[in-house]
Amino acid sequence: MPLRPDIIQTLRDEGAPIVILTGAGISRESGLHTFRDPDGIWARYDISEVATPEAFATNPDLVHHFYNDRRRALTDPAILPNAAHHALARLERDWPGDVLLVTQNVDDLHDRAGSQNLIHMHGELLKIRCLQCGQQHHWPGDLGRDEACPSCRHVAGLRPDIVWFGEMPREMDRIDRALTDCGLFVSIGTSGTVYPAAGFVQIAAQAGAETIELNLEPGHGTTAFDYCQYGPATLLVPGFVDQLLAK
Repeated sequence: MPLRPDIIQTLRDEGAPIVILTGAGISRESGLHTFRDPDGIWARYDISEVATPEAFATNPDLVHHFYNDRRRALTDPAILPNAAHHALARLERDWPGDVLLVTQNVDDLHDRAGSQNLIHMHGELLKIRCLQCGQQHHWPGDLGRDEACPSCRHVAGLRPDIVWFGEMPREMDRIDRALTDCGLFVSIGTSGTVYPAAGFVQIAAQAGAETIELNLEPGHGTTAFDYCQYGPATLLVPGFVDQLLAK
């Protein structure tokens, strides 16, 4: 069921803040595998061996190999932002109120599409962080344990700037404030199984926001949403943005 036109009109007239959560489903149509695809990332790797602080301490070479493969996939010239990414950037530009985009994805497709008010709550694949000095650096190529930090020159202290299992997602205080202040919460392309993101809809709803799920199929938290629409993100999201912005 789509968002009612009268509600859209009220939200637009008030310049209501919008919070948008995106997951792997929005990037799948750009050619990036999701975690749950039969041939996806976790079908080939054990989470505990490549995506935890303990794994990096025990076997950094394997962790670096895993993320080097993912960087190469993301930097393939064929991987480009799709119509859904571009539509969300347009919504941010043209909506009369604030639009905060929170993504669980570690790719840079939202950035390349032009989104500015953006939180990468799980980190960014094309960035690294030094465990010695704490500095972050853009890093599109391969990374190994013998690389020196561009800032402090310490060797063997660089790690992917990714939020691993067991670590705290980024900017949670800012996200919580935005959820309690928004008039509309939109979830796009996420299964609703990974917390804390899976609980965002409840926070927004309890604060009085309208909530809508745009997804390929119903997620685990579908019943928590006021409205739901199902289909490919490249069709749903541009159409939804057109509805929000229509005069």
